[in-house]
Amino acid sequence: MKDDAALVSEALAGSSPAWREIHARHGGVVLRVCQGFGTLSEAEVQDTVQDTFIRAHQRLGELRDPSRLRPWLLSIARSRALGRLARRASERRALAAFAADPAAGIRAPRADAREVERQTRIELVRELIDALPEGEARTTIELFYLEGELSAREIAERLGVGKSTVTMRLERFRARIKRRLAARLLSLEEA
Repeated sequence: MKDDAALVSEALAGSSPAWREIHARHGGVVLRVCQGFGTLSEAEVQDTVQDTFIRAHQRLGELRDPSRLRPWLLSIARSRALGRLARRASERRALAAFAADPAAGIRAPRADAREVERQTRIELVRELIDALPEGEARTTIELFYLEGELSAREIAERLGVGKSTVTMRLERFRARIKRRLAARLLSLEEA
């Protein structure tokens, strides 16, 4: 049986069988790590496992010590699971902020349409973040909404800017979200 370092070397050279062996050898433990985040649904666990192996495949060349493949995979799995939980928390904060804003001017949705509305909002926020050009404004938004664990002050310190700059970037992004959500939700109601 080949060791992990040999499999990594072969996978880097483009060997699909080597990559399949890596997945077969380590997929179970990656799954168990993801299942350890009890608040993830089974579908989210499966998505996180898949995300882990996609990320590992994309960054396999960055693995410094191929003999430490398993710990590296598990750190990716943990990071992906935490990221998924952080995005969920950020989405809840963004939706709560939107719902609390009377300027949005949207009628209360019917009970059966709430899930459609929630998914629409989540998709829109992700689209807007993805559409932002690379730079400090996008980094600010990603740190606040996607990582979801840093305050505006902590983001300002990390980026070396004033807290007011971070606050301004977040407010501009929120205003953009509100305008796009209002337009999209009104079009859904008319349909």
